[in-house]
This record gives sequence, structure tokens and C-alpha cells, in this order.
Amino acid sequence: MAIEGTINNSASLLDVIDRVLDKGIVINADIAISIVGTELLSIKIRASIASFEVAARYGLAFPSGINLEAPAWKEGMAARESCPECGKRSPAEELIGAGCPWCGWVSARAKLAARAIEHRP
Repeated sequence: MAIEGTINNSASLLDVIDRVLDKGIVINADIAISIVGTELLSIKIRASIASFEVAARYGLAFPSGINLEAPAWKEGMAARESCPECGKRSPAEELIGAGCPWCGWVSARAKLAARAIEHRP
């Protein structure tokens, strides 16, 4: 039983990390300490945690030195859609053309293509 509990905790942690990177989190805090109307200390905190895809979608600034022309970057910027079965995001062309690589869901287009191949003389 202890092993199953550990596996479930790991899976839920991975799900949380996946969701945070997929949706993103922005932390914005302004802290000011003042005495009798005189501001003594002011702290401004702005942080964001997101995947590069989400950051690009919302126009967040990227760290300096990122090569936006790299093949991996272009692959990451490809259109992605959520699988109707498991909800994981995959490249739209792959999801529509073949199906979900995560759960094995097969798209209608892939089913039609398979039928056409089967009925070929």
C-alpha cells in the first residue's frame, strides 16, 4: 500500500507541474512600510512561472540570450491542442492527423485514412 501512495503523490505532483507550466502563474506584490505617512521601505516583487509557449502567448519578457531562431524554439511555438480524451497538449497537426501520443486516442481523420487503406484493391 505504501508504494501505491507514493506513485499517486508523484503523479499528482507531475500533474500540478504540468498545469502550472501549461497555464502559468504570475506573482505581483507591492510591499510598503511607512511610519506617520513617511515611506521607509518599498519592495516590488514581480515573478512569473510558465512555459515559453505560454510566456510568448501573453507577451511576457524572455531572458536575454535566447535564440528564437533555434529549431527547438520553432517546434515549441507550433500550434498545440488539447486531446479530447486525456487533455494533454500535443502539436495540432499530430493530434488531428494521427491521434494522441499520450493516451492512444485516434482522430477521425486517422480512422478515415485507415479505412481507405483497408478498402484499397
